Amino acid sequence: MGTPDTSARHTPVLLDVCLDMLALGLPDEGGVLVDCTLGMGGHSEAALKRFHDTRLIGIDRDPQAIALASQRLAPFADRFTAVQTTYDHIDEVVAQHSPSGKADAILMDLGVSSFQLDEVERGFSYSADAPLDMRMDPTSGISAAQLLASAPEKEIARILRVYGEERFASRIARLIVERRDTEPLSRTGQLADIVRAAIPAPARRSGGNPSKRTFQALRIAVNDELRILEDAIPAALRSLNTGGVLVVESYQSLEDRIVKEIFRAGSSIDLPPGLPVIPEHMAPSLELLTRGARMADDAEITHNPRSASVRLRGVRLVREWKELS
Repeated sequence: MGTPDTSARHTPVLLDVCLDMLALGLPDEGGVLVDCTLGMGGHSEAALKRFHDTRLIGIDRDPQAIALASQRLAPFADRFTAVQTTYDHIDEVVAQHSPSGKADAILMDLGVSSFQLDEVERGFSYSADAPLDMRMDPTSGISAAQLLASAPEKEIARILRVYGEERFASRIARLIVERRDTEPLSRTGQLADIVRAAIPAPARRSGGNPSKRTFQALRIAVNDELRILEDAIPAALRSLNTGGVLVVESYQSLEDRIVKEIFRAGSSIDLPPGLPVIPEHMAPSLELLTRGARMADDAEITHNPRSASVRLRGVRLVREWKELS
């Protein structure tokens, strides 16, 4: 089901692992599953096919994603609802669209989607010259070009260093400011040229394209991705029924660190040794469903190179979520 064009443009990562884990939270009949990062609907389509009686709510901030996924999932229109918003609003979305006001299973597949990378004019990719935009919702917020035109040099360096873990952040930021004084930086090709000029030749010979870290950092900053993720995970856990499951796929270390820390804190307790009984109010809220992070195997990476960096973590809500201090 779904148009061949749409389904061919996106291969869901660790699909069977995700569905098996989400199934742990879904009741035998009915149930509500939320796909917080709908994208082109690959995970959602597979879930709707497998879980025949499940209602699915899909969230995405990108209006193009909503349109493409809704077309693909039209055969399931009686069980599918799409909502355009950022997924840190999941608790509001679930309260409004779930019959019970709660969800049984939630999936987050983080980062930029395949079609956003493939649509050159969106400006996410350094592999082709295009407008320097990078907004997941192109109707709101400031573009990467606007950010680079207005941010002070120190702020640009901070963004590249923190969000891109870029060793040469200060050199790149200095060249950006020097260049913008002579011409507007409005194209991805201009930014890629600056990065190439700022990074010494020996450092460019390993680690892939030298622009990767800078483009990642700007995309994260433009879309406020890490702050949204930090808010979204607690909001998702507040939205789950007891026994419900949250599965998160991350593709870079900054995202995975946030997920790992919240899951670790919610699944552990800090009590004096030898205490015979754990007080109910101090018992952990979460049960870890993954030991460490699940990763794609060689076969999946060969079939879908974008899966190489995935880190999948899952938890079950065993008690009402207690907000972390």
